Amino acid sequence: MDNSASASEITDKRLLRGARTRQIVLGRAVDIASLENLESLSFGRLAMDVGLSKAGIQTLFRTKETLQLATVDHARRMFIDAVVRPAQSKPHGAQRLRELIARWIDYAETPLFAGGCFQAANLSEFDSRPGPVQDALASYQQEWIYALSHELRQAIVAGEIADLDADLVAFQLDAILRSANTALRLGDTTAVEKIHRTVDGVLGSR
Repeated sequence: MDNSASASEITDKRLLRGARTRQIVLGRAVDIASLENLESLSFGRLAMDVGLSKAGIQTLFRTKETLQLATVDHARRMFIDAVVRPAQSKPHGAQRLRELIARWIDYAETPLFAGGCFQAANLSEFDSRPGPVQDALASYQQEWIYALSHELRQAIVAGEIADLDADLVAFQLDAILRSANTALRLGDTTAVEKIHRTVDGVLGSR
């Protein structure tokens, strides 16, 4: 047997096993962080929850901050896959904005994460704590606000809605969505209707 080929195969299997373990750990980490916050993550807790060794998980992530950053990135990717990417099937402007909102409602109602909106659970915890985790959460938030404001601008250019301050309205829409996330967690069955009424107020009735 070719020793170099055998070594390469062993390395590939280890990398694949490591990638699978990483996905399992992060899948649990995003749920914990959405239910509580990123500060609640620990190697010991994750090891107990997913049935892996604490040392094995620590080998993958090294430090708690690295684990937190990987969790934010994993949550961001899941959010993009569930909300942003599917909305791209709609034309830019009012239709895509409505689709983004509709997908966000599904994301919060289903919910994608055990505790509802990941950002709602974590932004308030890190908004006054400068550092890499705050930077990652802020970047994730800015991407979402930009997606909303961009489609508002496209709707204005297309003449679908009256001229308005797209950045301000995007900020307001996001605030309402995060408020609705809390309402949904508390069992408020009118939260979704309120979102639709707010969007209709901006874009006009359907």
